[in-house]
Amino acid sequence: MQTDRELLASAYEHFNIREIDSVLNLMHPDVDWPNALEGGRVRGHSAVRDYWTRQWAMLDPHVEPTGFALNPDGRTIVQVHQVVRDLTGKVLSDRIVEHVYLVQDGLIRSMEIRETPLS
Repeated sequence: MQTDRELLASAYEHFNIREIDSVLNLMHPDVDWPNALEGGRVRGHSAVRDYWTRQWAMLDPHVEPTGFALNPDGRTIVQVHQVVRDLTGKVLSDRIVEHVYLVQDGLIRSMEIRETPLS
C-alpha cells in the first residue's frame, strides 16, 4: 500500500500530463474539491472531471510539489509551486501555495487551497 505522500505525488504527476482518469482513480468517489476557477467547491468524480475540462480549455496550470508535511489534524499539507499559463504560453501566475489533503482509506477525500504568507 502506498503512503499518502506517494499517492499525492502520483496525483500531481497525472494532473500535469492531463490524465484525468488516473487522478480520479486516486480519489474517493464523493471527493470534495475546490473550484479555484469559478469559486465554491465541486463534489464527486463527474464534477471534478467537468471542472478540470473547463479549466484546461482556458488555462494551462502546472503544479509541482516542493514539500510535504503532516498537519496536527492528520491532513497532509503539500507546498506547491503553481505556474498558470494561458493557452498561448504566457505566464499569468507563478506562486507558491499550499494544498491541504484529507486522505481516507488510501484515497483523496478532500483538498483545500491555502495561500502561503509572504516572507
